[in-house]
Amino acid sequence: MDVTFTQLRYLVAIADVRHFTRAADLVGVAQPTLSRQLKALEDDLGAPLVERNGRDGPTLTAAGEAMLPLARRMLADRDRARSAVAEIVGLRSGQIRVGATPSLCIGVLADVLRVFHQRYPLLRLELMESGSRPLVQSLVRGELDVALVIVPPAGIDPALDPIPILRERLSVASPAAERPLSTRGSVTVRELARRPLVVPRTGYDVRETTLQAYADAGVVPRFAVQGGEMDAVLRLVEAGTGVAVVPDLVFAGRPGLRRTVLTPPLYRTVALARRADLAPSHAMRAFQDTLLGFLADSAELPGDVAVLSRAEGQQ
Repeated sequence: MDVTFTQLRYLVAIADVRHFTRAADLVGVAQPTLSRQLKALEDDLGAPLVERNGRDGPTLTAAGEAMLPLARRMLADRDRARSAVAEIVGLRSGQIRVGATPSLCIGVLADVLRVFHQRYPLLRLELMESGSRPLVQSLVRGELDVALVIVPPAGIDPALDPIPILRERLSVASPAAERPLSTRGSVTVRELARRPLVVPRTGYDVRETTLQAYADAGVVPRFAVQGGEMDAVLRLVEAGTGVAVVPDLVFAGRPGLRRTVLTPPLYRTVALARRADLAPSHAMRAFQDTLLGFLADSAELPGDVAVLSRAEGQQ
């Protein structure tokens, strides 16, 4: 028997529209071509599949009705196989759109993207750097494939599927060239309120967390500078403009900064998020495995940072 996918597609089209000409239009061939292929299929199977002289147009015979679900299943399997192969090829020639907060770009993502590019050099990488809230909006709108975002206390947008990967402490950054903020190695928010404060622009989770901590302590911040990206905040602190509450990851490779812990401590959870209604592609899974594998292999992360998820086989 030499049944082809084309013949099966023609049979399904006839069953769906009950008309030879419309079925031919549906699959994009001339009606005689469809009729010939259907006859060839019937000859191969040894039984008529379509009753051609029905009063209401062509109808399936008993053999045709038995063949129809098999034809649909075979065509669906063919499509799934094509998708699987396309995904694998996509690891060599596709693209992935990744988002992250600036602190995570500084502390983690740069090294992860280097490793990922080495493994999949033909896969195009697009990076969006922004605050956690705009990144969540971009994920929901389908403008990003995956993003490293901060999980707020109330939980993340239900449209997203998050994988918690890091638990990170927020600490106070001050100029390393100046005296420590406290002789005991820690500082309270009330003590911090006596010093000029640098905060990033609206949209940064760390900004909102900092201002909420001040409000909870019943104090008002003395702003030195408001606005700007994370790198600008860190440079302003290094220059002696003020102090800032920042994620512990940003202290790596910053000898001009001094880290002082806050008491009581402030923590945040970092998650790798994607749209919950979309199945992850091979490229997205490859990025996730690269990220989690990198974190699992990291001998030491700066400050008080704990890895929450690990790649398969590294639990």
